[in-house]
Amino acid sequence: MAFIEDVTEGNFDERVLAGSHQVPVVLDIGADWCSPCRMLTPLLERLANDYGGQFVLAKVDADENMRIAGRHQAKGFPTVIAYSKGAVTDRFHGMQTEGFLRRFLDQLMAHHASQPHSGKPDGPD
Repeated sequence: MAFIEDVTEGNFDERVLAGSHQVPVVLDIGADWCSPCRMLTPLLERLANDYGGQFVLAKVDADENMRIAGRHQAKGFPTVIAYSKGAVTDRFHGMQTEGFLRRFLDQLMAHHASQPHSGKPDGPD
């Protein structure tokens, strides 16, 4: 499984919902015109590589996948949503520091490790 993936409406259920049963998934919803997105996404990509597969970064272009943004009530960009075992566990909006991101990721992985395997994916919150 790749550490970083581009996600679309066509592969969302497989890559994010089903994929989050294996490892946590961090959904990064952004847009090319968004300055904070252009700063946050490379940092998330670096962390995905640093963490070596402990989570998958699923990147979504909101302009091309408006249903995903709407389904997650993304009112601003970037919107980052944590998935574990098919369910949303946490989220944040806007640019964040590397320290904040590492704490966010560590909490997500701890939550994922503490949850029993649920079997069937759930929808977003």
